[in-house]
Amino acid sequence: MQADEKQKTEYAPLSEREEEIGRNIVESALSVHRALGPGLLEKVYEVCFCHELRKRGFEVQPQIEIPIQYDGITFDEGMRCDVLVESLVICELKAVEQLNPVWDAQLLSQLRMANKRLGNRINFNVPLIKGGIKRIIN
Repeated sequence: MQADEKQKTEYAPLSEREEEIGRNIVESALSVHRALGPGLLEKVYEVCFCHELRKRGFEVQPQIEIPIQYDGITFDEGMRCDVLVESLVICELKAVEQLNPVWDAQLLSQLRMANKRLGNRINFNVPLIKGGIKRIIN
């Protein structure tokens, strides 16, 4: 692969702000999981996760609609993302025993539709939260 072809397939680095938010998302998920453990409903984790991020000084928007852009038209009826942090990073929260690969594709679609670069899929129903976090870059 030539240098110019390789460059086209690589992503530009995330901003320092996106990286900072990403670190705090992981730390917040760790704090919530340490306190609550696995086995609760997704909504419980969402409320506590948002609280943890707000304690750290971040603006958090739970359950927001992402409009669909299609055929030159914007439709407000779109996808719903679980948590948007600082209007930059999307978090898709789960509390499931088994992950479905389509959820990663769903998060990637949300990132594209919302014109965001960084997303995290976090499954709280795991023994160690480290195994439940997946970072996705668009």
